[in-house]
Amino acid sequence: MNRRICLASLLSLFAPAPTLALDAPQNLDQELDALRSQYGLPALAAAVVSGGAIVARGVAGVRVHGTEIKAQIDDRFHLGSDTKAMTATLAGMLVDEGKLAWDATIGDVLGAAVPQINPRLAAVTLEQLLSHSSGVPSDTPQMLKLYFNVDAFDFNLTALRLKTFAAWKSHAPQTPPGAAFHYSNFGYLIAGAMIEKAAGRPWEALITDRIFAPLGLKSAGLGPQATRGRFDAPVGHRVDDKGAITPMLWGPAADGPPLLGPAGVAHMSVLDFAAWAGWNAGRGKRGPALVKPETLARIHAPHVKTGKIPHPRPGTPQEGDYALGWGVMKFDWTRAPVLQHNGSNGMNLAKILIDAANDLGVVVVTNFPEGKADEAAALAMERLYRRHAPA
Repeated sequence: MNRRICLASLLSLFAPAPTLALDAPQNLDQELDALRSQYGLPALAAAVVSGGAIVARGVAGVRVHGTEIKAQIDDRFHLGSDTKAMTATLAGMLVDEGKLAWDATIGDVLGAAVPQINPRLAAVTLEQLLSHSSGVPSDTPQMLKLYFNVDAFDFNLTALRLKTFAAWKSHAPQTPPGAAFHYSNFGYLIAGAMIEKAAGRPWEALITDRIFAPLGLKSAGLGPQATRGRFDAPVGHRVDDKGAITPMLWGPAADGPPLLGPAGVAHMSVLDFAAWAGWNAGRGKRGPALVKPETLARIHAPHVKTGKIPHPRPGTPQEGDYALGWGVMKFDWTRAPVLQHNGSNGMNLAKILIDAANDLGVVVVTNFPEGKADEAAALAMERLYRRHAPA
């Protein structure tokens, strides 16, 4: 963290997370319940943060399909790949501290721990990994086998990430680094390993101590949302080819492999998710001072064109740019490109939108996977953005 010894930075360092607006925030419960019911979702929650204050919030539905256990506004929801922007922010902290560089290569940082990396792969930079322009492909059958390897029972996660990368180190990038967009969870696994090597600490400890704690995200955690043995959060759900719904309660089946933490295992309440959105929407200037303003600007800036995406999911533009952990997209209903990202572990769905020009953020979460969930969440996001964005 950048700690300048002056009163202003000390005040910003311990600045509180976004609070409720002075006027009572708009209650979205009824509106969300109608949308949830229309699309057949167990639970749906959303919040809007403007100028650092939550101006609208709501939750509807149940924690577990087929029960009457009502979801609450402080309940934890899974964020999936919306975690990636947090990983990029951790990288920015280490860049600010001189422990990493955006152009540091895989070979520079991990070469000693993982010798004999394919030379073309070793030349890939941290920035290319975080922008999905490294040439490391989207999840392949071999990668999936590595994610679900039995070695998970014998190694701590930091060591397991290195071991997993070592098993793939002979591959060359699929395309020249920096030239094309390939959404890559494995790329974020490698970036996470680079962050761990530079910091000398596990990624799980870094995100907890350096993002969750200073932002006051008290509900934030990693892995499945519900405490094992309790229905104290909205659990994720799987839907089979015939439409049968199965609540995924606890344990390994309730989330993706933990070694993919840097790519997407965070969870938190919709209010804490809105606080994270508000910090980004305010360009980090309200505090806490996690990274330098110019570092956050670099994280938010477009780095690579995504190209035209065939058959995009509902609510997702066909083309745009990718920053570091953020998509940069122009929707039909936004005046200019905004930061946006979707996250899902196949059992939950989370959406976040940042309009930094207007200091506005919108977050929508549900404990249901894509398809109908994506349609409902996209519609909720559009409605809330239209309602709260300046005319």
